[in-house]
Amino acid sequence: MDGTAALPGAGKGSDKGPEKGSGEEKDKEAGTTPALIPARIRALNGRWRRIRAVGASRYRPRTLSGRWWWAACALAALATAALSTLGPHRVWGAVAAAGYAAAAWLSPSRPTDRGPADYGPTDRGPTASRGRRAAAVAASGAALLPLLILLATGRAQLEVEVVARSASLLLATGSPYVPHPEALADFDPYLPGMAVFGIPEALFGAGPLTDPRVWTGAAFLAALAACGRGLPPLWTAACPLVALPLAVGGVDLPVVALMCLGLTLAGRGRAGGAGLVLGLAAALKWTAWPALPVCLVLLRTRSRRDGDQGSRPVLRCAVTGAVTVAVLVLPVVVRDPAAFLTHVVAFPLGLTDTVSTAASPLPGHLLATRAPGGRAAAVLLLAVSALLMAVSLVVRPPGTVAAAASRLALGLLLALSLMPASRFGYLVHPLVLAVLASHRTPLPPEASVEGAPSGVPAPSRERAPDAPHARRHQ
Repeated sequence: MDGTAALPGAGKGSDKGPEKGSGEEKDKEAGTTPALIPARIRALNGRWRRIRAVGASRYRPRTLSGRWWWAACALAALATAALSTLGPHRVWGAVAAAGYAAAAWLSPSRPTDRGPADYGPTDRGPTASRGRRAAAVAASGAALLPLLILLATGRAQLEVEVVARSASLLLATGSPYVPHPEALADFDPYLPGMAVFGIPEALFGAGPLTDPRVWTGAAFLAALAACGRGLPPLWTAACPLVALPLAVGGVDLPVVALMCLGLTLAGRGRAGGAGLVLGLAAALKWTAWPALPVCLVLLRTRSRRDGDQGSRPVLRCAVTGAVTVAVLVLPVVVRDPAAFLTHVVAFPLGLTDTVSTAASPLPGHLLATRAPGGRAAAVLLLAVSALLMAVSLVVRPPGTVAAAASRLALGLLLALSLMPASRFGYLVHPLVLAVLASHRTPLPPEASVEGAPSGVPAPSRERAPDAPHARRHQ
């Protein structure tokens, strides 16, 4: 049958076909028909949407290779070894510098379109393999090896001793706080839940396996693994801001990891689990408290996106988190409220005779120590930044885990920078949250861009947990 008979508008019983020079004749000469044009437009539109979806990952600007990143980390470790006044930090700097240098030597030397944290277990090829090996060497040399050396020599940061003593006091008296602290080592600025990491040493004595930093590090890695979002664990552990507290003793690591897990559970719609995890984090340190309102807003936004106007998930998360904090903190507060206020409130704010050593030259500390009335000004700026972050949650509530993690990272960065007593190590909170926010969920294989070269992993994107799959076109 002649194809012109099926053309729209062809005259009934006509054997002359369309008039020469008409649009239909031009379409025929070009090899197309009007009936095929909409299908081709839909196919092109679908392909364009897929290209836009992966534009941030596959088509983003090229960056420097991992070799330069690990070389910069080696220089930072050398600076720590040369400038730090703390013995464990100097040991870490000397050992970690060698680990980072080895990682830089193993890293791919050519520029790539991905950074050192982007190589996942599904990537193939020599470049990806070398990138993973370099990250493994960096994590071993900057975190594991310094930890083993410090454990063998019995050297640690002051926080390790504080946590171990607080656990002994908690088991003996019901309160982890010294009633009348005088020296710097007598103060415990953490909430009562932090003493849990010192219980193994309090029960079985000091040793490599009962050291509190082993348990804080294990809790950090376990919580990140439970996020299940394919976070780059090797790169995260090897980053200097994480590797240093892993080796010398960092109480902030389990706090931020539980915050990431709580946000992830909220993104999956598990309100009760998110409240429980964030309640545990809030019972460890005050820096976890801002995560709870961010999590509640995320749950509310997710419920509205699902068409559910009810507030049951939000209430379930809030009640679970509040009950968890109350069960873990209130018994200690009732047992000795004066000691609790002295250690947890007055000491971090600099209201005691003994001043905290957390004195990195961040804006809040510089303002508090070098300007008349600077401490009050720093506290005022801290309150203003908290108010602005609360307003941002109302005006533009986050709807995905990545958006919530980004908002929380920004808020904590402002708070830690404006605190009168702060140190650079606290920046591990916004760093790990930024890693969570920057992670991209892999696309299904069928959603990959047509014509992509073989051996290239499927592109990735961050999408809302409940977003429907894009329509697939034949």
